[in-house]
This record gives sequence, C-alpha cells and structure tokens, in this order.
Amino acid sequence: MPKITWKPGTMLYPVPAALITSKYEDKENIITISWIGTVCSDPPMLSISVRPERYSYELIKNSGEFVVNIPNRELAYATDFCGVRSGRDVDKFEFLSLTKEKASVVSASIIKECPLALECKVKQIIELGTHHMFIAEIVAVNVEENLIDETGKLHLDKAKLLMYNHGKYCVTGEHIGKFGFSVEKKKKKR
Repeated sequence: MPKITWKPGTMLYPVPAALITSKYEDKENIITISWIGTVCSDPPMLSISVRPERYSYELIKNSGEFVVNIPNRELAYATDFCGVRSGRDVDKFEFLSLTKEKASVVSASIIKECPLALECKVKQIIELGTHHMFIAEIVAVNVEENLIDETGKLHLDKAKLLMYNHGKYCVTGEHIGKFGFSVEKKKKKR
C-alpha cells in the first residue's frame, strides 16, 4: 500500500494512558500522561513529558518523585477527566472517589483502583520545548495480587489495561505471539 508523507508530528501510537500522582507539601494531584516510555532496564527507568504550565509539573519538580498508576477499562472516565481538568480547580481524588493508598517509597499516593503502580524518583529533567521530560528511576512496583499466579508469574493481560491510540482510549486484548516466538524451536511430539 503506498504511503503519504505528512509533516513531522507525534504519531507514535498506541501509548499507555497513565495516571501520574504527585505530592509536594500539602498539595497532591493526578494528571493523565500518555507521553511516557521505558528508557532503561538496569536500573529500571522511565520518562514522562509534562508541560511546565500544568499543575503537576511544579509538584513533580519540587518533590522529585511521582507514581505512574496504570488504569484499566473501569477507569477510562477518570483517566480522561484527569487529563482535561486542572488540579488547581478540583481535587480529583475526591471528585472521582479514587482511593489514596500509601506508597512504599515515595510520598505521592498510589491510586488503589489501578492494577499497577510504579513509584519513581526523578533523576533528570530535560527541557525539550513545549514539554519537559522527567527521567526517573522506578524504585518500587505495586501490582494487584490477583494478577500473579501460584508460580509467581505476572499476568498483566488479565488487567485490561488502558491505552491511548490517536485520540481514542482502548484496552489491551488480543495476543498474537509472545517475545521470542519468531525464533522459538518447535516442541517435538512424542
């Protein structure tokens, strides 16, 4: 199929739809971020990009930490709301009846209703233009017990995690292979 060349733009989709919690002094907020990604495996690190005028920006910059809460299908409304309403005007935890749970390492709260939460400590801030990138080390991972089987294997596929795909929210779903399946040796039948 032929392709049409467009002007450069942010067309890397799908991406996680993450609820970032941050806290500094007595201020706490939730912001929806889709500009997020893994940047290193050892130490485990990720990045989020935030506009400096956003309410959460100063909370993250001043505290040097945040939590990446990954929502599921049931939290689609809350995820959208946290991306379009400012924490300057509304307490999103209260308005959305979300439960604050104490994190194990950082001061920002974990959102109890999210099946997965990554506690992060900021290592570097890079000013890029409209957004500044916070590069952070993942210092703790919190996951719902029901997503771990009796052998200790994590099954995030059961969580129906939310993602953002060019203006629309979607959930994880159909599996078409696993890592390494293209080179996996076929099992011999006995």
